Amino acid sequence: MPISSEIVNAISNAPGFDEKSFREIHENGSQVVSVRINPSKSPDKTALSFDLAAKVPWSSYGYYLAERPIFTFDPLLHAGAFYVQEASSMFLEQAMRQHLQPGQPVAALDLCAAPGGKSTHIQSLLPEGSVLVSNEVIRSRVTILEENLVKWGAGNVVITNSDPRDFSAMPGLFDLMVIDAPCSGSGMFRRDPASMDGWSTDLVTLCSERQQRILADAWPALKEGGLLIYSTCSYSVEENERVADWITETLGAESLGVEADPEWNIVPSRSDRTGAAGYRFYPDRLKGEGFYLAVFRKTAVSGHPGRISGKPKWEKVPKLVRAGMQPWLENDNLEFISISDNIIALSEPVARMLPYIQHLYIRSAGISIGKWAKTELVPAHHLAMSNLLSGSIPAIELDKNAALQYLRREEIPASGPVRGWSLVKYCGHSLGWIKNLGNRANNYYPKEWRILRSA
Repeated sequence: MPISSEIVNAISNAPGFDEKSFREIHENGSQVVSVRINPSKSPDKTALSFDLAAKVPWSSYGYYLAERPIFTFDPLLHAGAFYVQEASSMFLEQAMRQHLQPGQPVAALDLCAAPGGKSTHIQSLLPEGSVLVSNEVIRSRVTILEENLVKWGAGNVVITNSDPRDFSAMPGLFDLMVIDAPCSGSGMFRRDPASMDGWSTDLVTLCSERQQRILADAWPALKEGGLLIYSTCSYSVEENERVADWITETLGAESLGVEADPEWNIVPSRSDRTGAAGYRFYPDRLKGEGFYLAVFRKTAVSGHPGRISGKPKWEKVPKLVRAGMQPWLENDNLEFISISDNIIALSEPVARMLPYIQHLYIRSAGISIGKWAKTELVPAHHLAMSNLLSGSIPAIELDKNAALQYLRREEIPASGPVRGWSLVKYCGHSLGWIKNLGNRANNYYPKEWRILRSA
């Protein structure tokens, strides 16, 4: 789709912008499709419904595809074995690998996290012993964030639904803050031409002001020496280099460079006033969409997170219930709490983080185990997707057609002599629970996540 002259004129001052090739790449209708493999699930690549054509060069887990399949009908997507993510945004990995200490546990905050691409990526890169707080301010978007993180299966994540200003009450709590800021979206015009209709220079100005407000609100929560990764999917200098100037001038942050292979064709940039380093991605130069990323180190002194105030909003799980859960779990080095009858398993880093953030709206934390019904556990879907399950839990392996039937929440024929709860698997990866009643099996796949489309 042709790019309007108004848009071209507005971004013509962007470093590395080439009008001729930029117009051509938007008009020829070409598309780039990429996915990122979940290293904690390591799917057999032959089981995927697509071929991995080539590696995304700046990501350990990213791959380009030769064409776009209908991902909805690949059960491994619903198993959390991979995530469909735009390739340029995977450059976040380089910033983390180059500026975080290897092996050092990290308290990380993904402030504007939905739908979950960067959060799942961050989680895959964090060292053991780390914790990730994944926040989304818009309530309607936090549901898809939670779905994607539950499918990813990680137990070291807390999902919150709070305003950025709420994080200012916990000074110096985080070692890493990622802000993929809401923006005017010009970097996505090739993938979504219809979004050009809503673009304007007024929107760019509004987004730039919003970005600065978000940064100012959340900045106290980053500790001294902590790392800020700022990014947008916009080409506008006002949302990128000028915000980088604002970060260095107003917040007093130190700009950090990121090494990038020249063959990647990423355009390095410098902001006008402070020379802050940034990295620009153009679809006419590389296989990816429009993207900007900059990295900063906090130099200002941060306060201490402070004393924990208020009573916890959760209860300890009774010993009898804990004992009843043990046959379900592989790992017993966990803390168990109960919120509204939901049993939750917390790793030590998550348990340590929760008291400091209990004033936030916490959507989920750790791994939801399920509910204790008199003498037995009614397992949660989150447990099925996690790595906490004991290998002794009964499981049935489905072919693709049966797996899709399960994911549509249709009835699955009872299988095997074992009655009660069983995992449903596809190519060795869990999809969820059924309960075998002998003559039939009840499908417990989450109703709100079921596939509605027909193949």
